[in-house]
Parts: sequence; C-alpha cells; structure tokens
Amino acid sequence: MNNQPGLPAHAIPSSDTTASSPATPRLSPSRQKKDVDYVFFELTRSICPQCRRVIDAHILLRDNKVYMRKRCPEHGLFEGLVYGDAQAYTSSARFNKPGTIPLAYSTEIQQGCPHDCGLCPDHQQHACLGIIEVNSACNMDCPLCFANAGSGFNLTLEEVEGILDHLVETEGNPEVVQFSGGEPSIHPQIIEMMKAAKKRNIRHVMLNTNGKRIADDDEFLQQLAELHPSVYFQFDGFEPETYRILRGEPDILPQKLRALDRLAEIGANVVLVPAVDRFVNLHEVGAIVSFAMKHPAVRGITFQPAFQSGRHGKADPMQRLTIPDILKALEEQTSGTLMVSDFVPVPCCFPTCNSVTYVLNDGDTILPLTRVLNVEDYLDYITNRAAPDLSEEIKTALEGLWSSSVVPGSDRAAQQFALSCAACEIPGGLNLEAFAKNIFMIMLQDFMDPWTFNQKNLMKCCKEILLPDGKQIPFCAYNNVGYREQARVQLQARERQRNQARRTGTPYTPEPLTFSF
Repeated sequence: MNNQPGLPAHAIPSSDTTASSPATPRLSPSRQKKDVDYVFFELTRSICPQCRRVIDAHILLRDNKVYMRKRCPEHGLFEGLVYGDAQAYTSSARFNKPGTIPLAYSTEIQQGCPHDCGLCPDHQQHACLGIIEVNSACNMDCPLCFANAGSGFNLTLEEVEGILDHLVETEGNPEVVQFSGGEPSIHPQIIEMMKAAKKRNIRHVMLNTNGKRIADDDEFLQQLAELHPSVYFQFDGFEPETYRILRGEPDILPQKLRALDRLAEIGANVVLVPAVDRFVNLHEVGAIVSFAMKHPAVRGITFQPAFQSGRHGKADPMQRLTIPDILKALEEQTSGTLMVSDFVPVPCCFPTCNSVTYVLNDGDTILPLTRVLNVEDYLDYITNRAAPDLSEEIKTALEGLWSSSVVPGSDRAAQQFALSCAACEIPGGLNLEAFAKNIFMIMLQDFMDPWTFNQKNLMKCCKEILLPDGKQIPFCAYNNVGYREQARVQLQARERQRNQARRTGTPYTPEPLTFSF
C-alpha cells in the first residue's frame, strides 16, 4: 500500500490514479474555511460548575473581552466572562512578580491542585492575608453571601490561638490577619481573639463586619477603641433597592452610617467593602468614592464584583461584572478624578485578580500616585527595568504598597508612601508630610467562582482561609471546590461533640479536619 504517515485512511490517495481522472472539483463558496471569532490565548485547568470535577479550560479573547470555555464529560459545555478588557488582561503579565515561599508547608502533594490545599509545595505564594472565619452565624441573611452564613459553629479561643501560632510558624512575622465569619462581631470571644493576634506581633489585625453591633453596642465600641483594629466594613451604596437586593434589608443604611460615625469617634481606620453587581449598584461606585474620601474614619475602599459562590442566586455568567467594568464606571462617575490608567495590578497575587491605586486626599487635592510616578518602572519584573536615580529602598516601598497585605491608614503604609514620593514629580504646594498623612487606597478585588475558576490564578493566591489543625486554603479554592462545605460539616460536629463532653465532664480531643474529592 502507498500509505502516507499522518493521513487518515479516507485521505490516502489511490495508487491507480491516471491522467484521465477528472480534476478535483473546487469547493463551493458556502464550504470555504472560516476563521473562528476568537483568539485561543491559553490552556488552563478549571472545574465543572455543576459537579466540580477538575477539567481543562480554554481562555479565549473575543471582542476585546476574555472568556473561559470548558467541557465536562458529564455536564457539557460552559462559557463565562472572565475579564472585560482583553488588552489589559494580556498586558498585565509584566506585573506578575516572583512569589515568596512560606517558612513551612502544611500539606503534601498527593492529588494535585486544587485538592492538596494547603499550603502545599506546589503553591506559588505565601499568605499575605490570613482569614479566620470564627463562626458561621450572622445577624444578617444576605442573598449573595458567599459563605452561606447561618447557624453552625463557633471556633473556640484555643482553636484560634492554635491557628495564629501556626501562621507565625509559616510566616515568621505575619502581615495581616482578618477575623471574619459569619459575622465575627457577634462571637462571644471576638475581642479575646483579636487580642491573641496582637500578642503574637501580627502587624495588622482586621475585623470584617457589617457594622450592626458597632452601631448599637457602646461596650463593644469601647473595646474596639482600646484594641484599635482595622475595620473591613460592608458598604454597598446608598439606595434602599441596593440593600434590598444584596442584603435583604432595604432600610439598613442609617445603621451603617451611625456605625461609621462612631468608628470615627474612636479614631478607627476603616476600609469600605462594596459588593458590586452590574445590574444593582454599579451606578453607585462614584458616589461611594466621593462619600468615602470625605468621611473621617474611611481610609480606603475595596470594591468586590459579586461572584456566583455560596448563596448567590443564578446569574448569566456571560454578564459577570469584572474589574475593568468597575474601573470604567469610576472614570465616568468621577468625571475623570479617577481614571482607568490610575490603577495598577497587584503583583503579589495573579495580576488580573486585583487592581489598586493610592491617592493623596487632603481635602483640596485628589492626586493618584500613578500620575506623578511611573510605577511600572519598579514593578516590571519581565524586563527588570529601574530608573537609575531611584534607590532600592524606593523600589521596595512601591512593592510594599502594591501588595495585598498593605493596610490603609497604617504607619507602615504612610512611611512607604512618603518614601515612594521622594522620587515623585510633586506639584508645587504639596509636601511629603501631606502625602504621608492623607493616603487613600482604592482597590478592586475579583474572586473566582465555578464559572471562572482558574487553577493558574489559584496557585498564586495570597489570601488564605486559616483553619484549625493548620491548613491554609486559598480563598477561591475554599469557596468553589468543596472545602467550605466539608469544613462546615466537620466544625459543626466538633461543636456538638465538644458541648456534649462539657455536659458530661469528659475530656474532648477533636479529630483533625480532612477533605476528600
């Protein structure tokens, strides 16, 4: 036979073709080959939105947007919007700085990412931000709660102390610990837990709260005044309809405003955290910035596009809100006071997960740092460019500012900001002292959901859920792969068994948390 390697049998030419054979007919115009309407950018790993099995996924560029397409052998084809600006997505690679290795890992590589969390030796970043969910209960019932908060468990002080000790073991000098939930402020030992973090010289201790207890509890407010944590404050806008849809409480705004005013009275540093939905409150982001820059307690904002995890209802994955959408809305709604070009990817995690800018806000002037300093010269790890007249200390300061572990309002942030601006082309009338005292951070943090879950991003995640028994699980793995559900069942069982042992006066040693997929 005249077989030709690489050709299927039906394409093998016949050996008895003669000169008299008729010519191959031309294809009709309707059968001409066509280009697809997208560019295949890369192959990664993701999960099926229904069964959560790990599957291949294609990252596609189409109409200057980024999409993920994947096929589950059981549930078929899925596609979702990942990023609203393909040009920004592809160019952000230059901000992908090398990760930092933790001092110790907590798990071994057995099943492969994302089923060995963590942190396992395959993970490419340490924990910039450690999150401790001290309870599952909440005094709200938000329709979009990614944690699916409700009655279940309370961690004990001893468990939290063990978590903190392990974090110190893996990090040495941890930057930030955030106490979350549920609603952590209603945990009966939350003050003792935050004190335990302070005793371990963790630089920044943060309370993630909806503000209800702060608004109404004088004793709790006084305890916060003495402890002086940073406050990560849920704040989605100003319209009753916004709070009805997102939080189930259309009349909650006055209570939130009261809580913020009380935090200002004790000199607290607050970061507002709006969850933003394309069809609910995207039109309010400019008003949130204007309000925040005028409020004496607020030192920053972290906008979070709503994502389809936990209790979030069904939504069109092709209409998902992304960071570029919020940036464009900010530019439009602030009439250019903030511009898309003012924001730079955060390089410690995967650069499309975060964008941030720092602004001088002294009441008269609003000046983003990026307009007086070419930040890219100091965060470009691909070409390793550096301006010859700037020192290594300034480069280090900029890297610190563009990090997920920075806390606005802190002394460290002020020092880094002032040091960075030693090289700025500072306009007349401004001085370093004003820069240091009036830093305002605006960050955008995008979290993955089952439609957009990208193993590549996950492996660079620097925000970890800290669990009893030493596991540190990347935030987007915890909320999407099945860790949260399994942890909750086991922590609820611990609570019941601990209470039973207490009633009977018998010792109790909990079984370690385990996960299977």
